[in-house]
Amino acid sequence: MTKDWRARAGAPFACEKRPATGARGMVVTNHPLASAAGAEMLAAGGNAVDAAIAALFTLSVVEPMMVGIFGGGMAHIRLADGSHRVIDGQAYVPAAATPALYRPVSDTLPDYLETAERENAVGTKAVCVPGNLKAWCETVARFGTMPLADVMEPAIRHASRGFRTTPYLWECASDAAADLARDPAIAALFLPGGAPIEPGTRLVMGDYAETLRTIAKEGPDALYGGAIGRAVADHMAAAGGILAMGDLTGYRTIERQPVRGTYRGHDIIGPPPPSSGGVHIVQMLNILEGFDIAAMGFGTAETLHLLAEALKIAFADRTAATADPAFAAVPVDRLVDKGYAAERRASIDMARAQKWSAGVALPESANTTHLTAADAMGNVVATTQTINSLFGARFVVPGTGIIPNNYMYLFDPHPGFTQSIAPGKRVTSSMSPLIVLKDGEPAFALGLPGGLRIFGSAMQAVLNIVDHGMALQEAVEAPRLWTQGAQVEVESVVPDAVRAALAARGHQVVAVPHVAGGMNAIAFAGDGTMTGAACWRADGTPVGVAGGLARPGVRFWPDRRKA
Repeated sequence: MTKDWRARAGAPFACEKRPATGARGMVVTNHPLASAAGAEMLAAGGNAVDAAIAALFTLSVVEPMMVGIFGGGMAHIRLADGSHRVIDGQAYVPAAATPALYRPVSDTLPDYLETAERENAVGTKAVCVPGNLKAWCETVARFGTMPLADVMEPAIRHASRGFRTTPYLWECASDAAADLARDPAIAALFLPGGAPIEPGTRLVMGDYAETLRTIAKEGPDALYGGAIGRAVADHMAAAGGILAMGDLTGYRTIERQPVRGTYRGHDIIGPPPPSSGGVHIVQMLNILEGFDIAAMGFGTAETLHLLAEALKIAFADRTAATADPAFAAVPVDRLVDKGYAAERRASIDMARAQKWSAGVALPESANTTHLTAADAMGNVVATTQTINSLFGARFVVPGTGIIPNNYMYLFDPHPGFTQSIAPGKRVTSSMSPLIVLKDGEPAFALGLPGGLRIFGSAMQAVLNIVDHGMALQEAVEAPRLWTQGAQVEVESVVPDAVRAALAARGHQVVAVPHVAGGMNAIAFAGDGTMTGAACWRADGTPVGVAGGLARPGVRFWPDRRKA
């Protein structure tokens, strides 16, 4: 364990989990069964893409409140040939939507996004056109080595045979219980007997298992035009939704070029818009590169003040400039330019907090999942996926087991703004599946759920490793800070004295139990060893694959007594 950072730390901490190591592969997800599903593909001879897609399908069963085939996400893939691909499977607005689809209840925060009857958050009118299933299937077909049915088998097994639920799932069901109770199908799964499902309960998802079996046989067209899609479209029409069969048949994924930057000799590579993560992580690192972060120390008032100011600058620019590039000209080159960072850096006052220009900032759901996978051939996958809010739109499509997203909640219900509703517009997110290189080779890959808090947390993990010299487990578990311009959230493990010193600089400091969600990561050593780590903020579990096949030429030694 690296100890140098502790000598200068203002917020020392102890790790709650332990890392895993492997030489043949590593899978880290926010549920142990999903990590095991990915490792099963590696053990069977598959690559990191096979492992990642197997884990995602399994997460749609064992972490159903966070992710599903009817959601959206971003996948960042580094192939063994050194190329990087970003697969945009984000959801977008159905064709029948109009800017005045909902009736807003307020023109100011905190209720700016709320609408009459909560139609943009719960129920059929909250559902966007999903991209997850198509993206997962296309990704494994293009970059994987195993048949779709093989990578889906663990998910089908857990859905049909059942799995033991965790306290984390119970907490999520408790938070969403009032809405879940409105739909008999979803209540039967997560509110059995009218109460949130107890930890340790065996949960069987029979309808969903049958849906997965159909997809394993027919491919994604089963949803995007087939019988499953028809069942979804018919239910939406009958229940007052706007998503139609034409939306499903018309869905297309987009392969995008990643955003690239540098930080203290490392190459930082992340997703481009409509994700804001890659752009603003690079922007903040460019600003911070002009300060001696290591000398300031981890978790000190000086460092936290600087992080807060960098986050406020990034959020001011994000609000003004980041959106779906098909609907807005996003100035990516300007935002990631080191000269622009120098201009912004020059305005930072290390003695006091400042207000940075920003308009209305729209929130994002923190209820997402992330996984990181790698193999011995050099393939690396970092992917962030979601159905948006806890349990998405909080209903199940009858007979399918599918929990749809409620991505419409992320669009501005007021007409005439950058994020207002428009048919085909993709969700703007903070997803930040990062792959960081050193001397042209992967050094570490990471990501996490957490809505607006994602890219700031991912940036802090980069600092933890590069500037503070933390071990990977320390980097993902370390206390975090977040702000988008008003209150500064600081995890409560940071000492009172440090928080008081931060407040003395003019920040509105609020102690919180945690900032963002369960980060997971993989670090790569020069000898081929991989280290996987997951933090305490979710059920994250790293599973490494070591060992290997027998040495060539080894045979069973014959019994000479029978010769």
